[in-house]
Amino acid sequence: MHSRKLRVGLIGCGRISKNHFEVMKKLNHDLELVAVCDIEKEKFKKLEEINLQPKCYTNYEAMLSERQLDLMVLCTPSGLHPEHGIAAAKHKVNVLSEKPMGTTLEAADKLIKECQTQGVKLFVVKQNRLNRTVQYLKKAIETGRFGKIYQVITNVLWTRPQSYYDADAWRGRRDLDGGAFLNQASHYVDLMYYLFGEVKSVYAVNRTLARKIEMEDSGVAAFEFKNGIIGSMNVSMLTYPKNYEGSVTVIGEKGLVKVGGVALNKIEKWDFSQYHDMDKEIAEANYEPVNVYGVGHLPYYQKLIDHMRGKGANFVDGAEGRKSLEVILNIYKSAETGKPVLF
Repeated sequence: MHSRKLRVGLIGCGRISKNHFEVMKKLNHDLELVAVCDIEKEKFKKLEEINLQPKCYTNYEAMLSERQLDLMVLCTPSGLHPEHGIAAAKHKVNVLSEKPMGTTLEAADKLIKECQTQGVKLFVVKQNRLNRTVQYLKKAIETGRFGKIYQVITNVLWTRPQSYYDADAWRGRRDLDGGAFLNQASHYVDLMYYLFGEVKSVYAVNRTLARKIEMEDSGVAAFEFKNGIIGSMNVSMLTYPKNYEGSVTVIGEKGLVKVGGVALNKIEKWDFSQYHDMDKEIAEANYEPVNVYGVGHLPYYQKLIDHMRGKGANFVDGAEGRKSLEVILNIYKSAETGKPVLF
């Protein structure tokens, strides 16, 4: 495995799979997409568009039995990730799950345990951690530039029309997808933990204001972190007329930063009491994303390849992926009970 290409299979050729396919094409000296699986054959057409020619399956067990794989990528509905990951692990195949790794902690724990039992690696995609803009913010926090951090405000103000939810029966369902927090905003919940540490409590109000779905299209969550920082998160899938903002604002004793744009792609405010050499690099961190997923999948895969070849730590493993899932499920618990939830 150290010198040859990693043999990759992918299950679920929907919306997010294109990001994975494009990365695999760019990293074709390290990765070989040997098989894909989807129950809808028409989804395989997008492979022709980017000139990839893996073997196509409609049954994932057949794919796992017939192909020798090093890595199985899960791009199916979130509620199916544990089932598909466990099947891969039983075939001694390493697992890369899109976010979130499940819709319940019980199912996520079964996936983590099976991967441990079978001795395979479990990766969870958290590509926004690797955005250049986010990395600058992380460095500013770690080097103490803010002094005491008082407050953080996170906004995910996007649009998902009814046609988006109607396109697939699983979208907006509690068991398979979750709502705006668990699906669209889960990367931003992960960043709250990644940047500001363990959460102490959360209080949330969620509503389904306009879309005909089982879960929320809008919500607000208030966080208290164990280190004393307070935070808030505003999430909407109803922003007129298109995706407007994905942002994190940090208010500190000696600094104010807003990483914004439509998907954390612009540093809109960068103000500190003391100059640092990184300040002159800030303008170069900004970029224009092709979509709200950003450009983090490529560096994520590069880190994954390095780890598989024994050259670095697992960037986001199952235990790390479980953290943000726990936070989101506690947001749901708070919204349903009308009470704060302590961790």
